[in-house]
Amino acid sequence: MRTQRGTALVEFALIVPLILMITFTVVEFGRAVQHYNGVTKAVRDATRYLAMQRQNTHQTEARNLVVYGNTAGTGNPLDPSLTLAQVATPTWSTVGSNPLINTVTIKVTGYKFKPITSSVFGMALPTMTFSDITATMRCPL
Repeated sequence: MRTQRGTALVEFALIVPLILMITFTVVEFGRAVQHYNGVTKAVRDATRYLAMQRQNTHQTEARNLVVYGNTAGTGNPLDPSLTLAQVATPTWSTVGSNPLINTVTIKVTGYKFKPITSSVFGMALPTMTFSDITATMRCPL
């Protein structure tokens, strides 16, 4: 029985780095999903805003709404990785023949999520580049 003393402490010391690495990685991926969802919601809000405006108007305000959360473009960006340059100019289109439907689309390209730390116990956490985030909504005629 004396030879077993301290084995639990040694096993704990061996497993703690693995548990911490998994925990930090899961937290960072969770943050990435949260940021992605935030940008997606901002794009939807801006598209909804433009859907209620006259065609080809209020484009700057909609782009500000995506980045800053307000039409004036004041304050800090909602996401530090998001810039106005990544928000494409909104596009309107007409689809269908009977009935004719007007739509507006906003797209964010090149959105990158930067983790808090660059590595966890030697395992690199890369910057994640997401595919284009778009939203299209129907406009009243």
